[in-house]
Amino acid sequence: MENKQREEWLFLNTKKNDPYFNMALDEALLNFVSEGKLPPIVRFYGWDPATLSIGYFQKLEKEIDLDKVKVGGYGLVRRATGGRGVLHDKELTYSVIVPEGHPEMPKTVTEAYRVISQGLLEGFIDLGFNAYFAVPDTEEKRAKLKDPRSSVCFDAPSWYELVVEGRKIAGSAQTRQKGVILQHGSILQSIDVDELFDLFVYQNPRLKDKMKKAFYSKAVSIQDLTERKITIEMMEEAFYRGFEKGLNKSLVPFELTEELIEETNRLIEKYKSDEWTYKK
Repeated sequence: MENKQREEWLFLNTKKNDPYFNMALDEALLNFVSEGKLPPIVRFYGWDPATLSIGYFQKLEKEIDLDKVKVGGYGLVRRATGGRGVLHDKELTYSVIVPEGHPEMPKTVTEAYRVISQGLLEGFIDLGFNAYFAVPDTEEKRAKLKDPRSSVCFDAPSWYELVVEGRKIAGSAQTRQKGVILQHGSILQSIDVDELFDLFVYQNPRLKDKMKKAFYSKAVSIQDLTERKITIEMMEEAFYRGFEKGLNKSLVPFELTEELIEETNRLIEKYKSDEWTYKK
């Protein structure tokens, strides 16, 4: 059988940066892919300071305890993607940016999510975990997908849930703009659930408690799954291989160009603005 050459996608690891840079660069990459200046790209990054990112449609002042965010010294940024609030701290964040018209990209969000998340699945397998996708198998579960009641992101089940060592791992969001799919998400090294839940506003303590319990059943970090010490560097290597294998691509290391940095700096102003953050 002829060994078919794997398609080349770009790979960029920008390590830790502030929240405005992180979101602005994702959008800049989306623009460049949209304009045909770049092929599809997989990016890894981290956050400094630890940051609460909120979904595009969230009502900030109604759902977030802004005083606690401030006192805790957290960054705060609104994403271009939907979904709930995520506290980015000890994690590897990834984004995948690919034209909607790419021959391997399904038309529907859930199917595209499954294709892209194959990279996550293979990354967990590379780290030695038992991982697979679960599909909701009852009408009741499918109906539940349409009822996103919690403000906290990992609480929302998606159609193809990634299950690792018998526990559900979620936390990716997707947007489609300018003919391009942008999917980004968090791969948790470890998480402090109490810290996260203290940043949200709840109608009463009982509701908070209920949401927290639901969250525990969904969001699981790598340190919750193993006694081994798995570093961010080990995660970077495993998920790099995972995305290569899962997407069946050759990932070619890429450095930021001046033009891309200029576009990112222009967009940073948007992500810093109250108009964007508070959506007034």
